[in-house]
Formats: sequence, structure tokens, C-alpha cells
Amino acid sequence: MRRVDGTADLHPRFWEAQLEAARRGSLAWGFAAFFLGYGGYYLAVVILGAVREPEGGFNPAQPPNTGPLLLVAFAPNILLGLIPAVFSWWRGHGLRADFGILPRRRDVKVGLICGLCALFGSWMVTLVVIALAGPPPESDLTRLMQGDRTVWLFLFALFAFLGAPLTEELLMRGALWGAMEHYRIPRVAILILTSVIFALIHQEVWRTPVLFVGGLAIGMARMITGRVSASMVAHATNNFLPALLLFAVAR
Repeated sequence: MRRVDGTADLHPRFWEAQLEAARRGSLAWGFAAFFLGYGGYYLAVVILGAVREPEGGFNPAQPPNTGPLLLVAFAPNILLGLIPAVFSWWRGHGLRADFGILPRRRDVKVGLICGLCALFGSWMVTLVVIALAGPPPESDLTRLMQGDRTVWLFLFALFAFLGAPLTEELLMRGALWGAMEHYRIPRVAILILTSVIFALIHQEVWRTPVLFVGGLAIGMARMITGRVSASMVAHATNNFLPALLLFAVAR
């Protein structure tokens, strides 16, 4: 087996990720970035939920006629990626060095394959959950698909396709994964733990097993390449069809 700067023998399958881990600096600050990022997200969600309209409250899935308010639904999501980015600039060596945020050709290839696996696996688990528990309850996404096809809905779908994979991957497969990797937690354990947390932070009980399976496939892109850009591509691939349907099915 090859060696890099005195590191342990490289794994025959995950050698690429080991090389990336050897090149980057310490991500011990990743845990702080994760908890502050998710804490900021949760606080923003609570604040938005406390905003009341005259007829019973603010619902991002049924916004007022002022279309820009539709994008408020994703405002808390931005904090998921912003906090890890700030920590990377402040305590680390920047997004490119700490997370491998700029995709390479291999990242695109691995990401597309893992993203398609995530999409297929999520679809299969969805069918099983429907068979066992019945159809899902009406959600904000369902109500959005019943709304009007506007430029604001298009921007909402575009963020679901591109924005959410960026912010969520910086938090999950960037800060959290990097911190666990720094403390030498086994890679399979990191994959499972990040997938569980990824499923739980969405706070959608019905979709939890679906999100877990999707998270496993997305996390594989990170585990193979060692770069967040691969998991971003996988996440965007997984989100593409739902985002497309969101806009296409609307009236």
C-alpha cells in the first residue's frame, strides 16, 4: 500500500478520501460550527413560526400575494451553511482547503452516481413506508405544488435544487463529518451518524427513513472522494426531480 507523509496504509477503496484528510488542516472546530449552525437555524425557524398574520399566522407554503415572502421559507436554511463557512474563514484555511468545495470532474461523476442511488433508494423506501403507514400527511411542499406557477415559486424550486444542497452539505458532510474525522471516528460510523442526524434535523417524522437512506447514498460520495463538492452534487441530483415537480405540477 502507498503511504503519504507517514500516514497509515491507504485503504484500497477510500484512499482518495484519506489523501484529502491528510492534506487539510484540523477541523476540530467543526463541532462548534455544527451546533451553532443548527442552533441558529432552529432559532430562526422558531422566530418565523412566532410571526403572526391577521388570519392565523405565517405559512411559507401559503404566503401572501407578495411573492418574495415565499423565499422566507428558506431563510433559516442559509444559516446551516453560513456558520460553517464563517468558521472555515476564521479558524480554518477557507472553504476550498477545509471542505473541497470546488468540484472536480471525479466529484461530478461520483456525485451523480450517488445522487441517482439516493433518488432510487428514497423512492423505494417511500413505497415501503406508504404500504406500511399509508400516504404521507399534507405538507408545505404539497400545498406549494397546488399553488400558482410564479417566478417566486421558480426561485423557491431553484433553491431546493442548488441552495439547500450547498448549505446542508457544508453543515453535515463538511463541519460535522470533518470534526468526527479529526477525532478518528471510523468512517462507517461517521456515515451512519451523519445520515441519522441529516434525517432528524428535517423534523419530518414520516420521511425520516426516506431521508436516512438518501443520506447514506449522499454520504458515500463524501466518503469516497473526501470532498464536500461530491456530496453537494449527489444532494443536488437527489433534489432535482422533487424541485422540478414542484414547479411543473403547479398551475
